[in-house]
Amino acid sequence: MATQTTLTQQFATEYAKGAVPGMLRAIRTIKRANNLILIGALAASYLHQAHYLATLGAGMFAWIVPAVFDLAMLSMLTIAHTAGMAADAKRAAMKILAVVVVISAAVNFAAPGPLGLRMIFALVVGLVAGVEWVAAKIRPDFAAIEAREVAVITEVNPNRKLDPEVAKARAAKAAATRRAKQEAASAAAKAAEEAARARAARAAERAKARADREALDQAELDRFLRGGRAGLEEPVGAHRAV
Repeated sequence: MATQTTLTQQFATEYAKGAVPGMLRAIRTIKRANNLILIGALAASYLHQAHYLATLGAGMFAWIVPAVFDLAMLSMLTIAHTAGMAADAKRAAMKILAVVVVISAAVNFAAPGPLGLRMIFALVVGLVAGVEWVAAKIRPDFAAIEAREVAVITEVNPNRKLDPEVAKARAAKAAATRRAKQEAASAAAKAAEEAARARAARAAERAKARADREALDQAELDRFLRGGRAGLEEPVGAHRAV
């Protein structure tokens, strides 16, 4: 008999259907926002360092050196949070990352200007590392999802728990079913073993009968050949006697 679905159960079903697509959309949105933050922070740090180095007379190197440091920072972060990367590679990347972040932050802090502005530009470098670190941690919490699913089911149908007697009866039935299956499997295995033994015995009998026939045929062939040789030798002996 079909059970009637309540409005609450229908809503819970539709909510569960939309939970996964909504979570995936949220993850994609967060990653896009993190990428924009990363681009903005790198651009601010790069231009600030390049401007400062240009004022020191670095020439074209004022635009090359900050780019090298920022790209190195991004590369080391990618190595550090890539799943499946070797542990020694991750440790080396974190060490290089620490050196690059300190140097880049020091250059940003050394640029002329008010103390607060210099601190902001130095923190921008830390923001680059922090955003990439957080981006590597973005993934669903499957344990929390499962717990929420159980909670929703309980809220929709709070009387879902079975009566102890019913649960005991079902457990006994399941145990009896398992025993019956095990006995059937044992009987099938025994029957298969007996059938295999009978097939082996029949095969041995057929092989013995075949060997006996071959031996008999060989004996008859030998007698025939001996008889033929004897017939050929008799005329020759008679001719010699004459």
